[in-house]
Amino acid sequence: MPKQIHYNAAEHISAETAADPYLRPAFSLQDRLRRLNWNLCWAILYRTSPRPLHSWRAFLLRLFGATMGPNCHFYPRSKVWAPWNLICAEQVTAGDGAEIYNPAPVTLGSHAILSQDAYVCAATHDYDDPAFPLIAYAMQIGAYAWVCARASVAPGVNVGEGAVLGLGSVATRTLEPWTVYAGVPAVKVKERRQFPVASSTPSIHEQR
Repeated sequence: MPKQIHYNAAEHISAETAADPYLRPAFSLQDRLRRLNWNLCWAILYRTSPRPLHSWRAFLLRLFGATMGPNCHFYPRSKVWAPWNLICAEQVTAGDGAEIYNPAPVTLGSHAILSQDAYVCAATHDYDDPAFPLIAYAMQIGAYAWVCARASVAPGVNVGEGAVLGLGSVATRTLEPWTVYAGVPAVKVKERRQFPVASSTPSIHEQR
């Protein structure tokens, strides 16, 4: 799947907000206030919750607009930048320290796993534009995919169904289904045995 630009700050933020484009906000005031409310909720109610209370953290994410399938396990030190741009099927796991930076929709399929300190980055900047605007991509992590501890997925990169991104690796290109990748940048190292997936990934258009 090719990269899909979902948001370009240059198309949403007026040049009149600041003469120096580097001083312009990347998002509207409404969006920034929404994220402030979520950050307060994360610090007070999410981050401090006991580790076994996965349903409580899933409730908080839903409260801020996330689509969460049943039995999702998001641990207390996991971070979601914008819950309203998070779409999870059932049994998705995000370990302690895992971070989803999602100014654009990020979809995780059934039984997808982000291990400790994994990082999914859905935004970057257009360095060919003098205004250096933020651009964000819609991304997908396929069913039964595994982003291992301290591994990173670069903006606009999709992780195929059943793909594995090894410890500390960096995915800069789309990962093929049922394939194991490792290294910086990550390269294909072996095939993974396929098995039937539990269910399909929810659409971003589903009722949240």
